[in-house]
Amino acid sequence: MKKLLIITCLFFGGIAVSQAQQTSPVWPGCEDSKDVSACFNKKLAQHVRENYKYPMEGNEYIRGKVTISFDVTEEGKVVVKSVEGPEPAVNDAARKMIEAIPDMKPGTLNGRPDTRNFTVPFNF
Repeated sequence: MKKLLIITCLFFGGIAVSQAQQTSPVWPGCEDSKDVSACFNKKLAQHVRENYKYPMEGNEYIRGKVTISFDVTEEGKVVVKSVEGPEPAVNDAARKMIEAIPDMKPGTLNGRPDTRNFTVPFNF
């Protein structure tokens, strides 16, 4: 019985130790935030409001829904992986907006820089 208890303790102790420790990328200005993920989301929303340039066709703004997939690389750079939406002009404007995100401190996995993927839908 003692052997079973010891084996069980070692097994669960090993699982606890082997769990990966992850951190989110840190947007400039979020370094001292208690909730880095919430600060990241807030800064992303602010970036969208301040940097999205609505494309025009004639005198009309072109609107649409876009889903953007991007990575924050191990170097903290933002790389757009895909932009999906029915309006090419909106897709292009959304791509440019995401590419303008500033470099940031990358996320980590077990203390080492790690690429993180984000997929975000936008309605413009």
